[in-house]
Amino acid sequence: MKTRCSWAGPDPIYLDYHDTDWGVPEYDSRALWEKLILDGFQAGLSWITILKKRENFRVAFEGFDPNVIAEWGEAEVTRLLQNPGIIRHRGKIEATIGNARAWQVVEQREGFDRFLWNYVDGKPLQPNRKTMADVPAETELSKQISNDLKKAGFKFCGPTIVYAFMQAVGMVNDHIVDCHCHAGLTSATGHPRLRP
Repeated sequence: MKTRCSWAGPDPIYLDYHDTDWGVPEYDSRALWEKLILDGFQAGLSWITILKKRENFRVAFEGFDPNVIAEWGEAEVTRLLQNPGIIRHRGKIEATIGNARAWQVVEQREGFDRFLWNYVDGKPLQPNRKTMADVPAETELSKQISNDLKKAGFKFCGPTIVYAFMQAVGMVNDHIVDCHCHAGLTSATGHPRLRP
């Protein structure tokens, strides 16, 4: 039987997410933005709630294309507030539109992927946590990234959300050392455009 991080399970969708998605380095700007948005929607809720609605979110938010969402206004907010397949929270929906506009600026300036991965020199951090009790809710780095995202115009990106995001996109390998996923992620080569 495979050893996993204790948060994974028992729902099969959670197990699959843990085994194939969580902690795997993501270097695509749009996909990084999508994950940040979904982590923002998770605020105050369980991640399994978001996972079960993720495909509904992707349909409702046009495949999470920030260039499309940046053009949205009140009509789209009203439409989304009537969609039972997603989290119907006006503040989070409006923040998503604003975050799409903020993403466009960062993407044009340097690339959203580079903006994020530069914080870890392009390679996942490897803290080698022995137990889930060793995994923090936030770090000094997540506080710094959170502050910089807010300065860039992003919302729903506090340090706890940012740290969960960093874990999800593989900026930090927080699979515990005994987890069957841990070892495979210790040799991640890093962002292809940021390697020395």
